[in-house]
Amino acid sequence: MIKVILKKGREESLRRFHPWVFSGAIAQINGNPSEGDIVSVHASDGSFLAAGHYQIGSIAVRILSFDSDPSSPGFYYDMISRAYSVREASGLAGNAETTCFRLVHGEGDGLPGLIIDWYDGVCVMQAHSVGMFRAKGLICDALRKLFGDSLKAVYDKSSGTAPFKAGLNLIDGYLYKKEGFDSGELEVLENGRRFLVNWEEGQKTGFFLDQRDNRALVGKYAAGRHVLNLFCYTGGFSIYALSAGAASVCSVDSSARAMSLVDRNVALNKLDNHTSVCDDAIEFLGKSEAGKYDLIIVDPPAFAKHRGALKNALRAYQRLSAAAISKVAHGGLVFTFSCSQVVDKISFANTVFSAAAQTGRNVRILDRLCQGCDHPVNIYHPEGEYLKGLLLYVE
Repeated sequence: MIKVILKKGREESLRRFHPWVFSGAIAQINGNPSEGDIVSVHASDGSFLAAGHYQIGSIAVRILSFDSDPSSPGFYYDMISRAYSVREASGLAGNAETTCFRLVHGEGDGLPGLIIDWYDGVCVMQAHSVGMFRAKGLICDALRKLFGDSLKAVYDKSSGTAPFKAGLNLIDGYLYKKEGFDSGELEVLENGRRFLVNWEEGQKTGFFLDQRDNRALVGKYAAGRHVLNLFCYTGGFSIYALSAGAASVCSVDSSARAMSLVDRNVALNKLDNHTSVCDDAIEFLGKSEAGKYDLIIVDPPAFAKHRGALKNALRAYQRLSAAAISKVAHGGLVFTFSCSQVVDKISFANTVFSAAAQTGRNVRILDRLCQGCDHPVNIYHPEGEYLKGLLLYVE
């Protein structure tokens, strides 16, 4: 393995098991690694610290192991098996009422740069690093070994996540397909609710699995309420609200394809009292009559994908939260979220506090929300807690 030698005193984060090595911490590299190569990382005295994927950028090495060789046979099988055991322990794997979950969540499962979502036998993977993209054949082999005949397909959807400047052949497609299986869409269950997932044409891997618990919480509060679901995508929150007895639900998204799936999901669950609106969510909220809705869900896409966009993102979250708080009925509820990793939970909360003050309304926090248990946060990598949310009561 090519050796990466750190500057004196810069090894402490690795000794605390943080999974990233920043380029500024490197004193020298013994060799000439290509992006995606596995390299070993050493302290200034030469002692071994860890091994991981080398990459070009501010994060120079993503750590795969602190005590073994990640290029050894069986590495991916072992790591994915351990991730699956976590899902078994949390009651997701093998649950007849929930047939979709995140199987591998990057740093949270010790595999930085790799996402795998499970949809009732279909594994959809996304590589966020060159190293993981180059290892996709090994990852597919590990999945086939682990799941055997229950595995229907492995689909690589890395074209929008792997580094586009790395010269990779970023074309989405099947790495494995079981004989007789020929579909890019599948019906799955989540807490007994039925959803159609299209991994070939949908956003991300086809469904936003991280909001499972928060969707259930919306169901807890939705009975008898008039609900507005902004940035609804394929209608996850809407289905939970309707099935819990909401008086009405209006789902809004700018994507016509997403709205088509919302309508199909509503029909699939045999629900009514639903309205679909294909429109810009922010503009729709601005045009809405104040007090018409007594539960508003604001779940926008990531406004900040890098630190350079942080300031503008916080302004956008403030404007959006202020609009929702000002429009919701007296005694109404607002679920507001940020999925931007660079927006930490304190900054997000302060932004929402400012938004509430701007409206002049009396607002209470009923709950603080985060991602589901199948999106675990490595305790040594707090940056992995990317989904933040607040449940607000507005007088």
